[in-house]
Amino acid sequence: MWLAVIAVLIGLAILVWSADVFIDGATALAKKLNVPSFLIGVIILGLGTSAPEMVVSVLAALEGSPELALGNAYGSNIINIALVLGATALISPIIIHKGIIKRDLPILLIITALAAWQLRDGQLSIVDGLVLLALLVVILGIQIVLSVREGSSHKVDDIDDIDDIDDIDDNKIVEHRAVDDALSAADNEPSLLRGLWALFLGLTMLVASSRAIVWGAVELATLWGLSELIIGLTIVAVGTSLPELVASLSAARKGEHDMALGNIIGSNIFNTLGVVGLAAVIAPISASPIILSRDVLAMSAITLLLVVLCGAAFIRHRPFGRGSGAALMLFFVGYTLWLMQTVNM
Repeated sequence: MWLAVIAVLIGLAILVWSADVFIDGATALAKKLNVPSFLIGVIILGLGTSAPEMVVSVLAALEGSPELALGNAYGSNIINIALVLGATALISPIIIHKGIIKRDLPILLIITALAAWQLRDGQLSIVDGLVLLALLVVILGIQIVLSVREGSSHKVDDIDDIDDIDDIDDNKIVEHRAVDDALSAADNEPSLLRGLWALFLGLTMLVASSRAIVWGAVELATLWGLSELIIGLTIVAVGTSLPELVASLSAARKGEHDMALGNIIGSNIFNTLGVVGLAAVIAPISASPIILSRDVLAMSAITLLLVVLCGAAFIRHRPFGRGSGAALMLFFVGYTLWLMQTVNM
């Protein structure tokens, strides 16, 4: 028992610390590569925090349980939006930018609709899996290209602003730029390496500490006489989303609102396209009717609700705040109760 208590306490301490290290590394990387924080959130944080789900799903498919991969991915998507983003918004309101409304949320909505359409007959074939993986590559490519263009346009704007200042001697500008370039070249590589190391260390400790907390909590719950069903629906479900939760909370607390939202959107994109697609390629998936009538429906509903709430916040020029977070949390509570009623005891 005491070992389980120690695992939970130490795991929580390491979890908070590793989240800060992870976000600091991501922020440093975004600045050094001159890319938007949202892109770092989508690709690096989204992929990194989805790594556990990907490993679980691949192993499930290899062991002849591909449907487990489907439930793992879709359940994680629901928890990411309803619980993780809901809790983040309750603690630290998130600023919604134009690009998120015009590009990223529509992409997530289309992907979710595609996932529901592919499962209309209850089957996911190898071809369906290949389509999902190909779409993942295309979307990541588009995100990278658009972000590079945005970074370039920001550079041009900065140069134009400098050229508009007539009182500054051109030779001094050249000298200052030469000095800045030299200093940047001198410290760019070490800083980049430190950022990458912080990302790797933070993510590794983030996942490891989450697993320690889940193990300790399950051990304690078992000793207290709770059923495996309750443990699975509460402790394990929430525990597997701890990396996304603490990463988003840490990003929002540090003012990296784009990174916090990008983490959730990126994680859901990787889950829907990468995790499910890879599992379907390994072994075709036959989904039970309950997944279609409950999980796919809930995933579609929470994604649509997210788009509506973000759109309303953007139109009203307000942050994605506590009211929206409370609505998402209520959805999570309702989904959990629905889940308990529909699972065979």
